[in-house]
Amino acid sequence: MKLLIHTGGTIGMAPGGNGLAPAPGVVEAAVRGRARVTAFDPLLDSADLNHGHWNRLLDLIEAENGPVIVTHGTDTLSFTGAALSQALAGWPHPVVLTAAMQPLGMGGDAEGNLDLALAAEPGPGVWLAFAGRLVPAGGLVKAQSHAADAFRAIPLSPGPGPWRRRRFAGLRLAILTISPGLPVAMLRAALAELDGAVLRVFGAGTIPSDPALETALREAVARGCRLRAVSICENGGLSPGAYAAGAALWRAGVENGAADTAEAALIRLWLELSGMALADPARMR
Repeated sequence: MKLLIHTGGTIGMAPGGNGLAPAPGVVEAAVRGRARVTAFDPLLDSADLNHGHWNRLLDLIEAENGPVIVTHGTDTLSFTGAALSQALAGWPHPVVLTAAMQPLGMGGDAEGNLDLALAAEPGPGVWLAFAGRLVPAGGLVKAQSHAADAFRAIPLSPGPGPWRRRRFAGLRLAILTISPGLPVAMLRAALAELDGAVLRVFGAGTIPSDPALETALREAVARGCRLRAVSICENGGLSPGAYAAGAALWRAGVENGAADTAEAALIRLWLELSGMALADPARMR
């Protein structure tokens, strides 16, 4: 039987005094006789997942060295999909993520999604079994907060294969959105606390034409803060040089995230920086 790693999430929740919360035994009962289950303890709402949980998943997946199913919450599924897809680039076995918008036993989508994941026999890679479809999980976008067909899969460039052991260091990274009228002092203060950031910028790659904004970005890059830009648009990516309003990004040393989703760009940056941090533990926080 395949290994199922249950992290938590709506699929295995039950009603409680403050609303739905992870409940031990729910997923185990649903797959009894069909899969072996290893459950996180404690189970997590996916809002609480962090890089340490990605590392734990990688440890379990690599130790199994065969097909694995992962049940997960939907809120940060796009981050975990990107994390596993990139960290396991070149891995010879499939990993199938699944989740649900309603818990098991409540007449919603959970049973169908779980059955799809259990039956799936895809090739190597990380996949999402959801709403009757099996799609690559590296560029997921949660486009609906309540509907059963909640995810879109954005095609992305291949990950950095062949496979090698990759893990996430405890770095200070974030996604920051450039918006009209953004106070430069706020951006500068945020960047001062970070080892790197993904900047969500306008369209094909533009930002407000404010010299102080360019200076803040340039100063952050100069002190070693890695910055990578992606478009706020789901598709199309960036085109450096297309607009004068974007020239400040590239003059300041911001990197081009191309067509990556913000989540995929964050993971790509995290793994790049982790390679250096794990080689030099003094860099880790």
